[in-house]
This record gives sequence, C-alpha cells and structure tokens, in this order.
Amino acid sequence: SHCVLMYTKRVWIPDPEEVWKSAELLKDYKQGDKVIQLRLEEGKELEYCLDPKTKELPHLRNPDILVGENDLTALSYLHEPAVLHNLKVRFIDSKLIYTYCGIVLVAINPYEQLPIYGEDIINAYSGQNMGDMDPHIFAVAEEAYKQMARDERNQSIIVSGESGAGKTVSAKYAMRYFATVSGSASEANVEEKVLASNPIMESIGNAKTTRNDNSSRFGKYIEIGFDKRYRIIGANMRTYLLEKSRVVFQAEEERNYHIFYQLCASAALPEFKTLRLGSANYFHYTKQGGSPVIDGIDDAKEMVHTRQACTLLGINDLYQMGIFRILAGILHLGNVGFTSRDADSCTIPHKHEPLTIFCDLMGVEYQEMSHWLCHRKLATASETYIKPISKLQAINARDALAKHIYAKLFNWIVDHVNKALHSTIKQHSFIGVLDIYGFETFEINSFEQFCINYANEKLQQQFNMHVFKLEQEEYMKEQIPWTLIDFYDNQPCINLIEAKLGILDLLDEECKMPKGSDDSWAQKLYNTHLKKCALFEKPRMSNKAFIIQHFADKVEYQCEGFLEKNKDTVYEEQIKVLKSSKFKMLSELFQDEEKALSPTSATPSGRTLLSRTAVKPTKDKLGQASKEHKKTVGHQFRNSLHLLMETLNATTPHYVRCIKPNDFKFPFTFDEKRAVQQLRACGVLETIRISAAGFPSRWTYQEFFSRYRVLMKQKDVLSDRKQTCKNLLEKLILNKDKYQFGKTKIFFRAGQVAYLEKIRADKLRVACIRIQKTIRGWLMRKKYLRMRKAAITIQRYVRGYQARCYAKFLRRTRAAIIIQKFQRMYVVHKRYHLMRAATIVLQSLLRGYIARNKYQRMLREHKAIIIQKHVRGWLARVCYRRSLKAIVYLQCCYRRMMAKRELKKLKIEARSVERYKKLNIGMENKIMQLQRKVDEQNKDYKSLLEKLTNLETTYNTETEKLRSDVERLRMSEEEAKNATNRVNTLQEEITRLRKELHQTQSEKKTIEEWADKYKQETEQLVSELKEQNTLLKKEKEELNRFIHDQAKEMTETMEKKLVEETKQLELDLNDERLRYQNLLNEFSRLEERYEDLKDDVNLMVSIPKPGHKRTDSTHSSNESEYTFSSEITETEDLPLRMEEPSEKKAPLDMSLFLKLQKRVTELEQEKQSLQDELDRKEEQALRTKTREEERPPMRGAELEYESLKRQELESENKKLKNELNELQKALLEKSSPEVTAPGAPAYRVLLDQLTSVSEELEVRKEEVLILRSQLVSQKEAIQPKNTMTDSTVLLEDVQKMKDKGEIAQAYIGLKETNRQSLQDYHMLNEDGELWLVYEGLKQTNRLLESQLQSQKKSHDNELEALRGEIQSLKEENNRQQQLLAQNLQLPPEARIEASLQHEITRLTNENLDLMEQLEKQDKTVRKLKKQLKVFAKKIGELEVGQMENISPGQIIDEPIRPVNIPRKEKDFQGMLEYKKDDEPKLVKNLILDLKPRGIAVNMIPGLPAYILFMCVRHADYLNDDQKVRSLLTSTINGIKKVLKKRGDDFETVSFWLSNTCRFLHCLKQYSGEEGFMKHNTPRQNEHCLTNFDLAEYRQVLSDLAIQIYQQLVRVLENILQPMIVSGMLEHETIQGVSGVKPPGLRKRTSSIADEGTYTLDSIIRQLNSFHIVMCQHGMDPELIKQVVKQTFYITGAVTLNNLLLRKDMCSWSKGMQIRYNVSQLEEWLRDKNLMNSGAKETLEPLIQAAQLLQVKKKTDEDAEAICSMCNALTTAQIVKVLNLYTPVNEFEERVSISFIRTIQMRLRDRKDSPQLLMDAKHIFPVTFPFNPSSLALETIQIPASLGLAFISRV
Repeated sequence: SHCVLMYTKRVWIPDPEEVWKSAELLKDYKQGDKVIQLRLEEGKELEYCLDPKTKELPHLRNPDILVGENDLTALSYLHEPAVLHNLKVRFIDSKLIYTYCGIVLVAINPYEQLPIYGEDIINAYSGQNMGDMDPHIFAVAEEAYKQMARDERNQSIIVSGESGAGKTVSAKYAMRYFATVSGSASEANVEEKVLASNPIMESIGNAKTTRNDNSSRFGKYIEIGFDKRYRIIGANMRTYLLEKSRVVFQAEEERNYHIFYQLCASAALPEFKTLRLGSANYFHYTKQGGSPVIDGIDDAKEMVHTRQACTLLGINDLYQMGIFRILAGILHLGNVGFTSRDADSCTIPHKHEPLTIFCDLMGVEYQEMSHWLCHRKLATASETYIKPISKLQAINARDALAKHIYAKLFNWIVDHVNKALHSTIKQHSFIGVLDIYGFETFEINSFEQFCINYANEKLQQQFNMHVFKLEQEEYMKEQIPWTLIDFYDNQPCINLIEAKLGILDLLDEECKMPKGSDDSWAQKLYNTHLKKCALFEKPRMSNKAFIIQHFADKVEYQCEGFLEKNKDTVYEEQIKVLKSSKFKMLSELFQDEEKALSPTSATPSGRTLLSRTAVKPTKDKLGQASKEHKKTVGHQFRNSLHLLMETLNATTPHYVRCIKPNDFKFPFTFDEKRAVQQLRACGVLETIRISAAGFPSRWTYQEFFSRYRVLMKQKDVLSDRKQTCKNLLEKLILNKDKYQFGKTKIFFRAGQVAYLEKIRADKLRVACIRIQKTIRGWLMRKKYLRMRKAAITIQRYVRGYQARCYAKFLRRTRAAIIIQKFQRMYVVHKRYHLMRAATIVLQSLLRGYIARNKYQRMLREHKAIIIQKHVRGWLARVCYRRSLKAIVYLQCCYRRMMAKRELKKLKIEARSVERYKKLNIGMENKIMQLQRKVDEQNKDYKSLLEKLTNLETTYNTETEKLRSDVERLRMSEEEAKNATNRVNTLQEEITRLRKELHQTQSEKKTIEEWADKYKQETEQLVSELKEQNTLLKKEKEELNRFIHDQAKEMTETMEKKLVEETKQLELDLNDERLRYQNLLNEFSRLEERYEDLKDDVNLMVSIPKPGHKRTDSTHSSNESEYTFSSEITETEDLPLRMEEPSEKKAPLDMSLFLKLQKRVTELEQEKQSLQDELDRKEEQALRTKTREEERPPMRGAELEYESLKRQELESENKKLKNELNELQKALLEKSSPEVTAPGAPAYRVLLDQLTSVSEELEVRKEEVLILRSQLVSQKEAIQPKNTMTDSTVLLEDVQKMKDKGEIAQAYIGLKETNRQSLQDYHMLNEDGELWLVYEGLKQTNRLLESQLQSQKKSHDNELEALRGEIQSLKEENNRQQQLLAQNLQLPPEARIEASLQHEITRLTNENLDLMEQLEKQDKTVRKLKKQLKVFAKKIGELEVGQMENISPGQIIDEPIRPVNIPRKEKDFQGMLEYKKDDEPKLVKNLILDLKPRGIAVNMIPGLPAYILFMCVRHADYLNDDQKVRSLLTSTINGIKKVLKKRGDDFETVSFWLSNTCRFLHCLKQYSGEEGFMKHNTPRQNEHCLTNFDLAEYRQVLSDLAIQIYQQLVRVLENILQPMIVSGMLEHETIQGVSGVKPPGLRKRTSSIADEGTYTLDSIIRQLNSFHIVMCQHGMDPELIKQVVKQTFYITGAVTLNNLLLRKDMCSWSKGMQIRYNVSQLEEWLRDKNLMNSGAKETLEPLIQAAQLLQVKKKTDEDAEAICSMCNALTTAQIVKVLNLYTPVNEFEERVSISFIRTIQMRLRDRKDSPQLLMDAKHIFPVTFPFNPSSLALETIQIPASLGLAFISRV
C-alpha cells in the first residue's frame, strides 16, 4: 500500500463522532515518514501520526465511480470505512435499503413504508438471476427457490439483526414471495394459510419494546414445504426461547404481548361479555409499562385480523373462545392480591373478585386455588407436609403460574398452526426461513441475553465456515493456488459456553444443588475459567457478574436470576388444580405433563418442544420421563440449537443481515456509530476481511477486455482474449503477486482495480483533451474564416453606402446654406422692425413710469428717515442693555461651570490625599490655597448673582418706559396720516383716471387675445373630436375583433370540451371492455380448471346453448359495424340461457359474469329502444301484408289501391330504417350511458322526433293514397299501354342496373314510354305523374354521378398507391445507402459477413414476395376458371330460353308487383351438405387434426371458417334448428379443445383467432341485416341466412375470439419475455459506448453477446416471424395492429421495469443504447406500415426514461425541462431513475439530492399513480371491427388434403 498512496490521493482516518472521516493527501508519502499531511473535506488541514508499533497507513478511499455499488465486494478497497460509506451513500442519497456484501444481503430499516413490495415487483424478480437485478429480499428468495429446483437441495434463509432492525418484516416478505411465485398444488390455498400464520404468531409472540413497536419475543424457524413441481404444499414452524417474563413484567414504555391489548380493546363485543374484561390500564399485567397504545395501531381491528387468521387455519370459534378464556384468566390472575398474616405466611381475602373470575373462567374450585396460591407441599424421605409461604413468594408463585399457562397456550397454538399447515402430500423439498434474535448487549444482561448471544455464536460459526468454503471452492474451480487465509473461528467461545464444565454445565449442576445460589455459581465460574480461558473475565467492581468476549463485542452478564430462570419452577399442586378443571381445553394444555418427550425429538406435528417447564414433583420418580421432565431451560435450548444447526448444515444457507440505522426510528437517518456496531456484530465485516485477504476483485477475460480495451494498441489485440489480457497486465502491473490468472477469470488483490481505473481515466482524459483541442481549433478556425469573410463583405457595402451618403450630404448642405442665408436675412429684418416699434412704445411708457416712481420714492424716503432716526436710537439703547445683561449672565454661568469643574477636581484630589502626601510633600499648602480660592470664588459668585438680580429689575422698569413712549409716538403718527390723506385723495383721483384709460386699453387687448384664443380652442376641439372619433372607431374595431376572437375561443373551447368528452367516453368504453374481457379471461380460467377436474363429463355441458329466434329474412337488428367488438349481447336471453351450465362450473364467478352481462345489457337497452320502434313498424307492415294475403282477390282498382298502399308502407318503412340506422350509428359512435340513458336530452329529442315524424307520415300517407286512387281510376278509364309504378320500386330497379349500357337503355325506354300527346301531358301534370318521372330521372342522374365519383375515387386510390410505392422505393434506396455506408466503416471480415447477411435477407424477402404473388395468381386463375364455368352455363341457358328478345324498356313496361320474383336455381348455391352422423368427423378433420403449418400457406386464408359457415348455411336452408345448434356448439368446443391442447403454439393460436374472426364476420355479413350488407354484391346478398337469427351465437363467438386473443398475447409474452431484457437493455447494440464496471461477487449478466444471449436482432426477427404468420393466416389488419400494439407495450413495460430495478443500467450510455433500440423498433413499424397502430405510443414511457438518463440534471431550468418532458412517467418513476443514475466514467456526475428534491417539489401537484412499475400483464381491450369478405362462396373449393370427401357442394 506504500506505492498505492502515490496514486490514490484520498484516505480514511478514524474519528470519534463519524467513526471514519475522509481526507486528502497534501504531500506524497515516503517510506519511513512518521506523519502524513492531510486536508479534511471541510477544508481543515492536519498532521496524522502513524502508529509507531504497527506503522499501519490509513485506509485508502475508493474512486467515486465505485461508490454506491450494489455489491460491496465490487469495491476495489475492501475495509470498514469503505463499507460504511457505500451503505450510507446508498441509504441516504439513493434511498436504497438493500445492498449485497458477497453472499449476504444487508437490509437497513428505513422506518418508512416503501412501495417496493407489490406483486408487480415480485413478478419483476421472478425468474431473474440474482446479480442482474438491484439487491432485494425478493432476489434472495428467488435465488433460494431457483437453487432448490436446480440443485435438488433444501434451502434456508437466515434473517438476523437486533430488535427493531426489521427481521420479522424481511422474513414475512420472503414467505410472501414464495407464496406468490410458487402457488399451491392443491385447492386448499396453502400459501394463504402460510401467510395467515403471521398475524397469529405476531399477536401471541410479539410486543412493543423501547426499540421496536412490533418486536418478536421468540425465535422461529419456518419450513415451507414443496412438492415435486415445486409448489407449496404445507409448512412447519419451530419456536425458540419465548420471553415468558414479559407476561408478568414490562419495563417503562413497553407492553405485554399484543393479544392481551387486542382482547381489552374488544371487551365490548357481545361474545366477550363472559370474560369480564376492561381497559388495559385495569390489569396489573398490562399497565406496568405505562404505554398501552401504539401510535397508528387499532388493537380492535388487529383482533379481527387475528380471529380471521385463526378461522383460516382451522381453529374454530369454540377453540378461539377457549384461547380467549385462558388469556382473560391470566389477566385476572395478575390482579389477585395477597395479605400478609406474618413474615412467613399470607392469605387471599374472602371472595376476592379477580380470583373468583379466574376460577370461573378456568373451571376450577375457588377454595383449592386460593389455598395452593398461599401454601406449598414439601416432601422429605419419610413424610410430606404443607407449609405456608410469604407474600413475596406467593406473588412469585402466582407469576410463575401465569407464565407457565401462557407458555403452554403458546405451544398449543403453535401445534395447531402446524397441524393446519401440515400436508398429506409427501414433501419433496423445503425452504426454511429463520427469524432469530440478533446479538444483544444492554446495560443489564441476564439469562435471556446469554442464550441469544450463545445462539448467535453458533450461527456466526456456521456463517464463517460457509463463506470460507465458498471462497475455497471459487479458487479451486479457477485453479488458483490456495493459500490458507486466517479467519476468526469462534469455537473457543462456544466451548466456553457448552463444553464439559462450561458455563451451561456448571449452571445445570448448581441448579441440582439443594442450596444452590447465583453467588455460589459465580464463584464456581471464577474458579473454573478465570485466567484459564482468555475469553472469560471478571469485572473489577463486582463478584456477581462475568464477562465473555463474544465475536462481536465484550458482554457483561449479571448472575442474579440465572438459576431461577434456568429452573423455570412452578408448584405442582397449582398445576394439579388446573388439570382437574371442568374446562376441557385447559386440561388439554397440561395433559402431556407426565409423558413429557425429549426436547430433541419432535411431537407428532413435527415441532420441537423448546420451552418445556420443569415441575417440582412431590417425590423423586426414577423413570425416564422424570429425568426428561427435569431438564433445564439451558439444556433444552442447547439441544434445540444443535438440532437447528444440523438442519441448517443440511441446507444451502442464504443470509439477510438487518441493520437498525438509528435508535429514534427516524426515517432515512443514518447513525454511523450504531451502524458500525451492528456490522461488526452481524459478521458482514468478517466476510469483507476474508474476501480482502485473498483476491477480492474478479473479472472475466471478456469483461476485462471490454473495460480496458482503451489501454491497448491495435497490434496488442489478439484473437485469443486470454493472452491479450495477460500481455496487457504484465505491462501495467509489474508485481505479479498482485494478480492471478484463473480458467475463466482474472483475480486481483485489493486496490489493483482502483489503480487500473486511474490509468484508464487518465488515458480517456488525455484522449478527450486531444479531441476537444482539435475540434475546438477546427471550430474556431472555421468561425474565424466565416467572420473574416462576413466582415470584409460588410465593410465593402458599408463603405460604399457611406461614400454615397457623404456625397448626398455635401449636396444637401450646400443647398441648405443658400436657403438658410435668405431665410435668416428675411427673419432678422422683420424681427428688427418689430423690435424697434415695440422698443419706442416701451421706452415712452417706462420713462413716465420711472419718473412717477422716483417721485414717490423720494417722498417715502424722506418720511422714513425721520422715523428711522428715532427708532434706531431707541433700538440701539435697547440692544446695548440686552447685550450687557446677556454678557454678564454668560460670564456668571461660565465662571460657575469652571468653578464646579475645579471643585470636582479638588474633591477627587482630596479623596486620594494620602497618596499625594506620600508622593509630594508640601502639597498640603497648595490644597489650602486652592481651598481658599474656592471660597473666594463662591463669594464672587454670590455677588454676581446679586448684581444679576438688580439688572433684571432695572431692565423691567426700562421696558415699561419704552412701551409708554411707543404708544405716544403711535398717536402722533395717526394725526400725521389724517393730514396727508387729503392731499393723497386728489392725487389718487388723477391716478384712477389714468388707470381707467389703461384698463380700457388692456380690455381691448384682452378681447382681441380672447378671440384669437377662442379660435384656436375651437380648432383644437375639432381636431380632438376627430381624434376621439378615430379612437372610437379603433375601439369599435378592436371590440369587434375581440368579440370575434371570443366567439372563436368559445367555439374552440366547446370543440375541445367535445373532444375531451368524446375521449372520456372512449376511455369509459375501453374500461368497460377491459373489465368484461378480464372477467371473460377469469371465466375461461375457471372453465379450464373445471374441465381438468371433470375430464369424464361430456364436453357439451361446458358450451352455452343459446336458443334460435326464428325471424323473417328481411328482419334487421341494426347493429353498427363497430358494435360487435364491444362484447354486448343484443338480447337479454343469452345471460339467462347461459346461466344453467355455467353455474355448475363456477357458481361464484358465474354470478359475477351474469352481473356484468346484466350491466352491459342495461347500457344497451336504450339503444334497443329505437330497434323496438322499428320492429313495431315492421310488424305492422307484416300484419298488413298477411291481412292482404288472406283476403279474396279483388277488382282491378281496389287491388291496385291495396298494392300501392303496401308499397307505400314498405318504402316508408325502409326510409324509417335508414333514418334510425343513421341515428343509431351516431349514437353508437359516441355511445355512453349518459347520452343514451332514458330521460337523457339526446334520448328525449330522438323520441320527440320519432313521434312527430310518425304523425306527419300518417297524414302524408292518407293524402298520397287518395291521389293514387284517383290516378288508378283515370288509368283504368284511359287504359294506357304503359303504366308507371311507384318511384321507389323504379329506383330500386335502376340501382340494380350496374352496367352503364343498361342504364342508358333504361333511360331511352323511359323517355319512349312517356312520349304522349299534349292532352296526356296535361293529364299527367294534373295527377302529378310527370313529377314522378322527373324524380326518376333525377335519381338516374344521381346514380350516374355516384358511379363517376366512385371511378374518380378509385383513380385517386391508384394514384395514392403509386405515390406510396415511389416513397417506399425512395426509403429502400436510402436504407441501402445507409447500409452501404455502415458496411464501409466496418473491418473487411465484418463487411463481407454483413453484406452476405444483407443479401440473404433481401433474397428471403424477395422469395416471400414472389410466393405471395404466385399465391394471388393461383387464386385469380381458380376464380377465373369458376367464373368461366358459370358464364358458360348462363350462355347455355340464354340460348335455350326465350327472354333474349325482350328489351329493358319492355321489362319496365310490365306492371311491377311488390311480390318476390323467384330466382332460377343455379348448379351451386355456396352451401355444403353433410350428414348429421358426419358432424364429429367434420369437427375432427377440420378443427382438431388440422395443422396450421404447411396447410395455411397452400390454401385461402380463413378456409375452415368459410367451410363451417357454408355448412351452417345449408342447415339454415333446411330450416333444421337442431343441426345448426349442434354444429355451432361442436365447432366452439372443438376450437377450445385445440387451444387447450396446443395453446402454447403461436401458429395454432394465431390460425384459430383469424378463423374465429372470419367465421364471426361471415355470420354478420350474411345475417341479412342492412348494416352488414352494404358492401355485399347482389350474389352475396342472395346467400344470406333465411330462417335463423344467430345474433346470440355471434356474441358467444365474439367472447371466444376475445379468449383466443388473450391466449395469443400470453403466448407472445412467453416467447418474448426472455429476449426483452437481454436484447433491449443488456446487449450493446452500439459497440463500445458503455464500458462494463467492476463486477461484484454476484456477477451481472454480461452485456457482450455470447452465442446464447439474445440481441435486438433476435427480437426483430421474432416480430417478423409473428407478423408473417399472422399475415399468412389472413388475420384482419386491424387485429394485427392491436396484437403489435400489445407486443410493443409488453416490450416497453418489461424493459422500463427492469431499468427501474437495476442501478447498473441507469447511465448516460445506456440511455443512448435504449433510444437506438427503440428507433430500430420504430423502423420495423414503418417497414410493416404499422405506424398508426398506436404501438409507438406504448413505448413513450421507455423513450422518456432514456431521455431522462441523457439530459442535463443540474439547474432549475433542467428540472423544468425534465418535468415537461417526462409526462408519460409517474413522479415515483422519475425520482427512482434520478436516484439510480450511476456514472460509468469519471467524466459523468451524480445527480445531487437537492436537484431530486426540486423535481419532487415541482411534481407534487401532479396526480398520478404512486405505483413504481408498469403493469406488464395489462392487456388492452380488443375490438373486432367488421371486415366483410369479397370472396364469393360459390367459388370456394375444398382441398382433398383436408379429408372432407363426405361433404358435398350444393
């Protein structure tokens, strides 16, 4: 490690808080250095001193790329800090609670419910290799299950850990996995019973402790038994060391066993009234802990679950009440109180209520029980006597009895659970799940902890040996020299406990002593083991304790209570009282006391008795039973532990170590100290140590080559991978001891992989820098040249532009100067004259004004001077006095302040006078002087104060005088003013006159200005009004636009709402379909199960027999094309008829099936209402018809009238049919319960319309009939040769004439017929006959027009097909070019191989195309031959017949009756005849023995369906009800039988799906219903069924088709399942993108394609195979699309689920691989023209997951982009992918926790499923759109190869 420190810069150093801290080397370490310079992660620098004795260097830290690995053994440096850090990173950052450590699964309790245990997760892990998926308890369970089946060896899963670490939960999940994956062999639901044992055992064996709310207080080993087919057949449970003391005592914050609290919570139930229970706080045994309630747990509900589990396991209500009686008795016994009589005796009060209740419940005598609770029997050699006992002894005896009863009850329940789980079938193998207490150490450790730690020592020894053995086997297998690795063997510790004179031996010996005590036993221990055994110590401060050095830690045990707990004594007299109980069940508990078995042997139920209690007998019995009876708890435990170890050693063990991350049950909080303690205790670090001692890192040669190929040169790469790797390692690692070459792997010492990773990273970094340098240089050069070129171009244009602009500027400047010169001159000249005139006026006015002002001013100044003179004198005096007064006052204040300061100083000095005396002698005089000065100053201050007072008084007097003077002056001033006023008035008069003159002038000016202003304002107002008008117009336009936009928005919103509602309706319909189809699936499964059980029952019973409804051939059920895909019956008869046979099969499921049928029928009833209306009309018409037929022949006019009336009714009926059909289609297209429900708006509107139309029709009919009768009478009078009939009949005949020539001749004939005289025309016009002719012509024109349009349409289709062909050729060309480019990039050998492969593919495709063409040509030839025969016969008939001379016109001239014209019988009518006895042979040859392969290629698709239908047609033709029913039933049964026999063969299932659909389409096409006859030829219409309506059988066939489709999907899934993960995820389609990371012990599936592994090409080849088979079988294109969509959904779902469960797959490079693979699948869809099948959309979640792996994951913008991009993924899936994201190279960065939290915050409002995995088993609801066949039935020929010679063509 010295040299390693040179290239690894980071190390781990010990830390008291965090256990280990990471630090970075600041200076390289050199040999001999005593101190290492380090810097911690927080930036602090320190010097780390090496231990001078060991000189051990600090542990090295792994590269970041290895942190967070699934398997700890994949780490390059294997040591404690690396393990701890890896677990912490996975637990805190990635929220992953499971991690492998070699063969051990480390499970950290998250203290939070995680969504990782659903059935979808179980399915995802089922069948997977352990190393392929992320660590999980299910992976361990799957490995155990797989090894059991593969190695034919029993397995065991050992779950250990301290209390609260999650052992029980882990064991429970393992059992649930086995129950789900294997299923039970019988119908007894054994797996449910196995799981049901958990609630029972938890209620009686689990309790709340300070560490865990549901702590198992006993150990258990459950053996789950399997048969030869590895299905669960039963289970058996062994229990260990029940903590009986908890029954009578609980510590603070703890509870008794759950069952007691469940009973108290259910006390109010009527059946529990007899138990006389109350609150848990009432009973002494349940209130000691002071915590009777657990948060989030409802004990009453838990009681319900417990009782349900008991019932499921066969413990009936009587036994259950018995159990509850005994438990209630224990609670009441705990409340029994004792009163001390004296120190050695006690009594129970008379009629003590708790004891009375106890005796009543237990059925024992009160007197006896109360007596023996206070007394005991002692036996000596000669006599027996009864002795009273003290109160304390009595309480202890009471508690011992309670514990004993509970232990017996516990054993009884375990026995009954085992009996319920016991199987009658022979057990082939088993998987054991051991849920046992982990190593425990508390402040006070007693006998229980001693036994627990002893058990853990044994388990640890077994674990160490197993790990060591596995390592040795690996080395031997790889032929590596095996050097003995030293590992910790704890045999000395086990010997100390269990050997002769060991601790247990001495304890048993002490128990036999009459006066044995804990103290004497402690002394014996010290004498025997102290200083003789290094693992045994004595504490310094105690003589009643001992210390044992266990494998995990030192533990100090207190000797107090060891003897009592080991003896486990209870008084025999009390037991005898209980045995004599009238309560049968209680005596049953104690019946085996005398005939006790050995603990090592098993009871009949197979459970080992582990906690037998010794009972003190009255006399020593010398028999074997007595000896066994006296065995101590320690001895029993040792025996049971030996038995357990024997069992475990005979199995293959799997280890689960549960870790408790903190003691406060905080979710996802990791306490390093606690974790390290447990890791040391559970042996994980020992595994690591054993691994690290040898060669911990192991690589296969291929993986090593793939990872480190970058370190080799081209010349180093040899064909022999092994030699290549050897050559490389010899160059890179010089010390050959650091690695070894095995047969298939390279073994590395610790740290070597980190060294190789560093070299690889450096090489890649150098390469990256070089690539970046080159590309950046090239980009910058390119950018510079582009910029330079652009700059030159810009300069050229700019300079030219500037020159032109400058020339223009010069010209304009010169012109501007000339204009300016003249303009300025004019302006200045004009301004000068204006200014001159204005100046003169201003001067005259101003000079006058100045003169007047000057005079006024002089006058005022003179007066002011006089006033100022007096005032200033007075003011000066006042100012002087004030200043003087203020100065004096200021001086006083200042002097006072200075004096105060001085005084203060003097005071301070006075305080320290003594010191000054010492320092300066003679300071006293100075002080005295200063004191004197202070006194003088005080005197001065007083005198100044007096002066100030005098000044104030003088000032006040002066002020009064001045005030009187001012008053006098004011009076004189008033008089002067009055004198001058008179002079002023005259002057004012003059001034006023002048002012008026000025005012007049100014008013004139103002008026002029106002006029100008008004004019301007008016103009401005006009302009403003204009602007406002413009604005208003704009506003109006804006408003109009706004209204328009709003209307548009509203329209769009309405449209959107309509679209959304339509989508919602479609979704609802799909959900309904899905529910129905799932139910069908369940029904078919139950049917199969029923048939398996009842093979001897006739198959006819299993087929539903719908009845036939005889109906007229013209009857129409008006089903829309797309209604047949929804599995809905057209009548309500079917469910009723299907009820009888179905109920026999599966009553429960059949009722469910009928409910669904009923629901579907109700939804369809509204649709049927229109159908009923139509039926009524038809019935009315038929009744009319029958009445007419019954009447005798009439005269001409009356007959004609009736005929016309009938025709009119028929035509009206047809119109009504059409209208109703259209309405029904419209409804069905948007069908939903809301729309078609009675009372819904649409429904009411339809009914109203129907009523109004029928009323109007009645009126119209009457009018028409009157007109027609008049017309007939006129015709009879005139007797014309040619009569026109109803236009509708004419139109029908016209429509039958498809040939253009025929239509033309008909038109000419029509014209000829209607050429009559003018009178005739008037006649005709009067009667409306001409109008009829005109209508006929219009119809003819429309017919011609429609034919023209159809021709145009066909032309357009041909054009479109040609365009498509051109496009496909272009694509083919592009593909060829791409292939060529790819081939050119490949090396020569690969290029040749690729070109050969391509050529083979091309030739294969060409061959297939040619075969298809040949097939088509064969069909055409056969068809033409048949047509030729038919035409030859027709010609012969025409030659013989006499109809050839009649023209079309003459045919029309004949009066047409509404009677069916009988057709001539042809030689072949498209029917097949067979004898009733030949029906089984027909079914056998055509269905059961028909092999799709080979035959399907050589015959027309769907031939069996056509043959069957033609047989049905013949039976219908014969009107043979029985024959039709029998044939259809046999057909359906036959198809089911074939699918049951060969249901796993894709070709068979595909063949019969296409044939079933074709048979269904034939039944629809030839049903005679108008909706299905639209595309029929006239000849095909003749082949319609005439006697039977087979709508009910159509429904049965539709259901059968759904079942076949679901079977096809399952077959597809089974074929594709093994390929998907390998091809889509693991295989490197783009070579070299993702490097393999260092593998752990559980090696992952290699991503390098071996011969056996599947690739993407395998998937595409398989898809091609599926597609070819379906096309060959003639499956409907729409159905093929649905199959492809389902296939792609399965592929996407399985791939994504695997990705979400595999950390190693979540990397950038894997995202690229997935996207490439998806693009290849899309390319396949394009090639097959299936892009519109919806298959691509099903891959959207996978595409988004791949994009998520590739996008940036740092900033808020990235988070926003991810949230908007990943709309097909749920929040749980997005967060899971981000958590799992793992860099493959050092250049990538992990996703920060803060970024994941940001994503979660952004997605918190998104409402999606919390489920993590996609439902890969989901099957989309299938529809079967009607697809009519153009094949004529009469042309079908039956190949001889079918062996149907007994069928004859009719």
